[in-house]
Amino acid sequence: MEQNQCCHHQHGHTECIRIVPIFNHLEDSQMDLIAESAKTLHLQKGEMLFRAGEEDDTLYIINSGKARIYRLSDSGKEQLVRILNPGDFTGEVAIFQPGSVHENYAEALQNTSICLIKREDLLKYLVEYPQIPLKILSEVTIRLKDSEKQTTQVAIENVESRIISFLAENVEKGSGNSPTVTLPMSKKDLASYLGTTPETISRKFTTLEELGLIKQLPKKKIKIMDLDQLLLHTE
Repeated sequence: MEQNQCCHHQHGHTECIRIVPIFNHLEDSQMDLIAESAKTLHLQKGEMLFRAGEEDDTLYIINSGKARIYRLSDSGKEQLVRILNPGDFTGEVAIFQPGSVHENYAEALQNTSICLIKREDLLKYLVEYPQIPLKILSEVTIRLKDSEKQTTQVAIENVESRIISFLAENVEKGSGNSPTVTLPMSKKDLASYLGTTPETISRKFTTLEELGLIKQLPKKKIKIMDLDQLLLHTE
C-alpha cells in the first residue's frame, strides 16, 4: 500500500475527533485526550485503505475527502457497501472483536485524509467514557437498518423504483418540491449499490427525463421537477 502516513500536530486530530458523532458529544478536554492517540493517513485517489483478509485492529475516521467500502462476490463482481464522507467511520468491528480481519475493501475516491485510532488505545476510552460505545452502537444500528432496507429493495422493487427511492432519500430537508440532488457516487457505484448495471441506470434516468420527472445536469446533479409526482410514479 502506497500510503503517506504521518503523525500530524494534535490540532488536526482534534478537528477529526470533533466531526465524528461517536466523539463530538464529549468535553473539549476529553476530545483532546483521544486526539493524542490518533494518527493521520493521507491517501491519493484510487489508493486502498485496507483489503479483505487484512487484520482489522483500527478505527478509521474520514477527516476530509471520500472513500468507498465494497466487497467482492465469489465471481469477482464488486458490490458497493457504502460511501464514507467526512465524519463517517469504519472499523468498529475491531473494537468489539479482537483478532478479526476485514471482509471488505476500502478505496479513496479522491484525495482523502483519515484519522486512525488503534484498538488498544480506544479500549481505555470506552471504559472511561461509556457513552462512546453507546454512540457506536447507535451508528451501527442505523447502518444495519439501511443495509436491510437496501437488501429488501433489491429483492422486491424494480430498478426504476429503487432509483426514485434513492433520489428521494438524498433530497436535503427543507429544499422544497423541486430540489436538485447531487449524486453521492458515480453511476457505476450507484448501479452496484442498487443491484443493477450502469447501462440500466443511464437508461432509467433517460426515461424519467423524457417523462418530465427529472432533468440531468452536469457534475452528477439531478433536478427533480416535482418530487410528489416522482414519488407517485413508483406506485
